[in-house]
Amino acid sequence: MSEQNPYVKLEVPEDASFEEIQSARDRLVERHPNDERARQEIEAAYDAILMDRLRKRQEGKITVPEGIRFAEKLAEKSSKTATLAKVPESPAWLQQTLDRPSVTEVLVSAGFFTTLGTIAVLNPGSNPNKPEDSLAFLVALGVGFTMYWLNRKEQRLGRAFLLTIGTLIFGGLLTVFLLQFVPPVGLPSTTLVTLAILFLFWLVSSFLR
Repeated sequence: MSEQNPYVKLEVPEDASFEEIQSARDRLVERHPNDERARQEIEAAYDAILMDRLRKRQEGKITVPEGIRFAEKLAEKSSKTATLAKVPESPAWLQQTLDRPSVTEVLVSAGFFTTLGTIAVLNPGSNPNKPEDSLAFLVALGVGFTMYWLNRKEQRLGRAFLLTIGTLIFGGLLTVFLLQFVPPVGLPSTTLVTLAILFLFWLVSSFLR
């Protein structure tokens, strides 16, 4: 073989493994730390061997390890991996609206509204033949708690008031609309509306700010 043979340049046999070729390249590069020309010749020989292995692989003569691939294919694979790994960020307005409450905060608000809901089911106001003032009182308590719970997060009383009133109106209208399509469940419609509003109050007070 001539001295231009890349295998001779790297001092490895033509049947050397990929790991042996890499090791030889690294060893020779370390041997010439200050000789740029020698380093370039070593890198050129290494590249020539990779191209020779790829050519033989395409011809079906050898199986090239996964580590030996065209540079552009490796770059393409890395780019796809980076793209898949990148998670798009939420819009700024959404990040400013949503809240990530602690478990304690969720449990406190859930306990409060669960208590109100239980009273709504058991109190006399759930009887259609009796006054419903107690249900209105429970909703009023829910309004007060929701405003307080929202305001304590960012000290924005106006925003807390709008969110609370909006939830109250939306919950009432939505529940009345849905009750037209839901069969009776053993509770008066006023009680069901109250329970739905209290549930929405819990969601808004816990997960919005």
